[in-house]
Order: sequence, then C-alpha cells, then structure tokens
Amino acid sequence: ARMGLPALALLLAAELLHTQASPSARSFQLDYEHNCFRKDGAPFRYVSGSIHYARVPRPAWRDRLLKMYMSGLSTVQVYIPWNYHETLPGVYDFTGNRDVEAFLDLTAELGLLVILRPGPYICAEWEMGGLPAWLLWKPDIILRTSNPAYLAAVDSWLHVLLPKIKPRLYHQGGNIISVQVENEYGSYYACDYGYLRHLLGSFRALLGSEVLLFTTDSTRAEELRCGTLQGLYATVDFGPGSNVTEAFGAQRRVEPKGPLVNSEYYTGWLDYWGEAHANTSAAWVARGLEDMLQLGASINMQYMFHGGTNFAYWSGADYKGQYKPVTTSYDYNAPLSEAGDPTEKLFAIRTVISKFQPLPVGPMPPATPKYAYGWVALRKYADLLDVLDVLCPSGPVQSQFPLTFEALKQVHGFVVYHTQLPWDVPDPATLGAPPHSICDRGYVMLQKEYQGTLERDGQTTLHVTGRAGDTLDILMENMGRISFGANTSDFKGLLGNLSLNSRPLSNWLIYPLAIDTAVQQGWPHTALPKSSSGGRVGPAFYTGTFETPGIAWDTFVKFPGWSKGLLWINGFNLGRYWSSRGPQQTLFVPGSVLHAGHPNNITVLELEGAPPTPLLLFLDRPLYNRTL
Repeated sequence: ARMGLPALALLLAAELLHTQASPSARSFQLDYEHNCFRKDGAPFRYVSGSIHYARVPRPAWRDRLLKMYMSGLSTVQVYIPWNYHETLPGVYDFTGNRDVEAFLDLTAELGLLVILRPGPYICAEWEMGGLPAWLLWKPDIILRTSNPAYLAAVDSWLHVLLPKIKPRLYHQGGNIISVQVENEYGSYYACDYGYLRHLLGSFRALLGSEVLLFTTDSTRAEELRCGTLQGLYATVDFGPGSNVTEAFGAQRRVEPKGPLVNSEYYTGWLDYWGEAHANTSAAWVARGLEDMLQLGASINMQYMFHGGTNFAYWSGADYKGQYKPVTTSYDYNAPLSEAGDPTEKLFAIRTVISKFQPLPVGPMPPATPKYAYGWVALRKYADLLDVLDVLCPSGPVQSQFPLTFEALKQVHGFVVYHTQLPWDVPDPATLGAPPHSICDRGYVMLQKEYQGTLERDGQTTLHVTGRAGDTLDILMENMGRISFGANTSDFKGLLGNLSLNSRPLSNWLIYPLAIDTAVQQGWPHTALPKSSSGGRVGPAFYTGTFETPGIAWDTFVKFPGWSKGLLWINGFNLGRYWSSRGPQQTLFVPGSVLHAGHPNNITVLELEGAPPTPLLLFLDRPLYNRTL
C-alpha cells in the first residue's frame, strides 16, 4: 500500500513482460478453418526427419542432429522404445545412451522442434516393436489391447516416462510440438477402441489438455478405421511412387479439415538377412517430397533420415509368410548413412527444401573420418560348452521338458539346452522338433561335436548317431522378436519337445547365458588362458587385440571366411554378423568405442565355423552384397 506509483508501474510492467514470455504464450495448434498448423498463432508447416537415439552412439548425437538441421529440417521425429528403458519390471535406465532427456535437450539447443512417438508400441523394426519381452512372462496377457495385465504395465511405464516429457512440451517452453499415441494401430488385428481411449485418457492426464496428440496409419481404409479415434488427429504414411493426391485423399476421408500430414515418408527401406541390400532412388524420393510440399503438406521423412545401427540384440524381425530377421546395419539407404555421412540423397532432398524455405546459413558438416586399421589376428579361446560355468554362474535349471526364454526370464541372447541320449543310436536317427518350435536358431552338438543348425522356417531336422549317455546340447539363439503385425507375442527358445525318431527327449539341464555380463567385466581377456580344442566348427570364443595409430576414428570390420556370430570390442556389443548369408558383410564400429593409443580388446563368438586362420579386416567403408 505504501509503494509509490513509479515503483508500482515498474512492477506491473515486469509482470506483463513475464506473462508475455511465459510458456502459456506459446502454442502449437490445429487450424481446421485454414487446413494448417498454427505455431504461436502463425501458419506453420514442418519438414521433419526421423532419428532413433537408441541406434546412434551418444557421442555422435550432436553430429547427426546438426547435419539434419543443416539439411533444412525444422523438426526431428523421435521414438522412445519402452524396452530400452524399462529393462525389467520396475527397473528403469535413463543413463548414458538411454538418456532421452539429454537427447531432447540437445535437439532444443540446436534449434530443432520435436515430434515425439513414445508408443507404448513403436514398431521401428526394433526388438518386439519396443514392447518389453518381460510382458510375455505374464500368463494370458494380450498385447496392445484393453487386457488388464497389459494396461497395468503400460500405465506404470507412462507414469514414469511422461512426467519427463511434459516440461519439454512446446506450450510449456520446450520444443515438443506433438505427441503420437500408439503406432499404426490400424495394422494390428485387435481393433480395440477401448485401448485407444484408455491411452488417450492417460496421455491427457499426464501431459495436459493443450498438447497436440495424433495417430499415424497407412492409407488403407480398414487401417484408418481401426487406428483412428476422436480426439487424436489422424495422419497417414506413404512412400515415393505413391499418388500424392490419392494418398492425402485417404487422410481427408477421416480428417476432412486440418493440415495434410505424411508422418512416414519412406526415403529408403530395411534389409533382412539373406536378401538384397535395399536401394531407393534419390531422384524418386526428391520428386515425391516436392509434390507433397507443393500441396502445403507437413512431412516427416521416416524410415529413415538417419538410421544408425542395431547394436547388441536390438534388431527386430518381420513375419511375411516366414520369419525375417532384420540386419544389424540400419543404414536404410537413408539420406544420412549408417555412419552419419551425407549422401547424394541428402543433397537432393536439401535442394527440394530450398525451393520452399530458406536453408540455414553455412556448410553441411563433413563425413566423419574413417580409418582402415587393417588385419587383426585372433586366436581361439574356448568352445562355448567349456565355459558354461562363467556364462551361467547361477547354474542350470532342471526341467523334464524344454522351457522357453520367457519361462526362464531370459530376454535376449542365448540359452543352452543339455540332455543325454537315452538309448543307443547305431543308425542315423532323426533329431527334430514340431513345426514352429525352433525360435530362432539351434546349434546342435553331440558329445560336444557340432552336428549342424536347426532354423525357424528352415531346416528343422538333423540325422545323428550315438550311444546311450552321449551328451546332446542345443545352443538356442534369439534373432530378434517380431516387431510388426499380429504376432508380437514372439516366444523364444525351444517351444516344443525335441524328439529322436519321434520319441520325445526329456530330463533337460537348461543354461540361460549371461555372455554380455561376462564380457563387460573383462572376460575372457582378464581370465586365465584356456586349453581349447583345435577344432574350428561349432560355437566358440575367439580373442585378439589391436592398437590404433593414436586415433579413434570410425571403422568397419569384415569377417573373411567366418560364418555367423557376434562381435564385442572393449566390452561393447556391436551386434550380429552373418557373412555366409549377407547382405551385410561388415559391422560398423563407432570411434567412440575405441581406445586411442591403448590396446583394444576384441571378443568374437562364432556360432558355426571360423576360418583356418582367424583374421578380421578393418576397412574405411562398409560392404553390402559382398561388393563395395
């Protein structure tokens, strides 16, 4: 009351300035009258590209995002894989490469807006479409539906995740302009509107009423019918070569007014093991982009603008008449290559964007430096069956009949199933499994001698001979859970009884393997040398070291003469190689994994057969289909 008029006026002016600068003054909304977005009241359309932080080493995040910004993108689209963060029920990891908040803060620092796709299901050719495999531990769970057990897990996750997102929403002062609910739900068999309504309620409760929520589906009428819901803005996805007018006509049938949006414009395509490397023409991609921009549409280039790498066990699989696992490389023939290098396609896209909006001033950052470190010799350390005490320190589980990975609570990797022949087999007998019960590859050893491989949707029988009491071991490999379609409940391991001449085998010792835990702790490099057999076939570990010439540059490693397995360098799991099947012939090694001027420890698990002289070759470029 005693405050003088000049002081009061200054206070009111300061309060007015605070109000004008407060988050509430910011808005990102739909304008149904003018068929556009409005950002802070002004008409707006975005040109966006997708990047998956989980597929890019954290030290490279800034480089990739800066290149996306310099390509002319205003926005990036980001998935959040639930299973990458809630690794076990109630166990969360948001550290290191999983620090999604740090990634989002970096996008804001670089001046990029964000379209967030937090799932709970994301597809993305990611292990189980981002859903945690531990959901399958729950009996009778029905994924992506109103099933109570599933909704309880989803709600628990969203109550952890979405409070981290809310302060980063655009109207709160952040850079997230919209949030997708679920992902292409119309392609799922369930068509459960109750599930979508539940998610809508959860997102609204946790993020508020102002944030723009949307869905994405293909242009097929049936998928748009099951994937859309009142209260969620419906967008579509389609690739180059589509009739743009027809495709957006499909969106107009469910959203008569509002902005035209292609949430997934396909700049490339994925690779499956055993098929040709995908290649999509840069001119074709550029032409489709220009057609959409001329219509005033907002576009996100996914799948992908930058793909990256399926490190460790994170690659998913499709089921298209048969099981089709995805390669470790997620290069995707994208505008930014697996290693983050600008391509001809990127510059073609940049040229198109420049016709519609000014590009950022300055040069495109160059390709990251690569180095061909050359040949590295390895030596055999041990056969896998000789180190089960290290790889399964808790010991085996006893069971009359085989148990799945899920029953064992084993999420990724490998499990050994061990038994003995119950009778003499002097003549070749058929070792086999019921249809669809090998998930996904089984490496068979009799008396520790490799006999061959059983494979899902492939060879499911072998002929063996032996004596009663001979040991029989099957190393089962999970090649990645199905990430798209109806069958996301993709159980792993031996799903049925293995039989010998149609007589079931029983009395199993089952070893869930924790290979990564051992390797991350320095094994086998810190272990005493092992006296191993000189044999080169069957699952075995190989080790070696190499030094760089004082640098730690990106590189690519080739496996000449090797068959199939995994590679770790300095404890980091770089993923699966499968040289004998292709198309991928090299694994990408980020420079951030390497030690400059110090020995780099290499561990290889070869599953079928190593070459007579076990060598690796480090190159400065990738190989696909056995050619540069």
